Amino acid sequence: MSNSFTVSLVPWKDGEPLLKSIREAVFIKEQNVPAELEWDGLDEQCRHALALSHKGDAIGCGRMMADGHIGRISVLPQWRKQKVGTAIMEALLNYARSHDYKQVDVDAQTYAVPFYRKFDFVEEGETFIDAGLPHIKMRLKLLSG
Repeated sequence: MSNSFTVSLVPWKDGEPLLKSIREAVFIKEQNVPAELEWDGLDEQCRHALALSHKGDAIGCGRMMADGHIGRISVLPQWRKQKVGTAIMEALLNYARSHDYKQVDVDAQTYAVPFYRKFDFVEEGETFIDAGLPHIKMRLKLLSG
């Protein structure tokens, strides 16, 4: 299955059903995040990365807010450990660089800290609980042109 997927940047209006299906499966069903926290009303203002299998199935996603906050990185269980999350992050970071963002940040679930460190994100501050799960803020300074 390796590399048998693509990642595209899409507006919410174009990807909503597929993006919702991934986030419902990962955050709401698997991680028990309350639906009212998952659907925060910010999606229409974000740029979304959508990973599709070669068959066209939605397999992963993430979003970037206008202020450079990256979030909602999620990959369906059967596609984990196949570089889908890496490809999603690369797409969002390329978007940030091409739009002259000076830095980006994530509120990383603590188990995912090593994943973000691979992109040179650095932890900031203390661990906090969000949606019942431990997180830590991480920041990445981007080179300015």
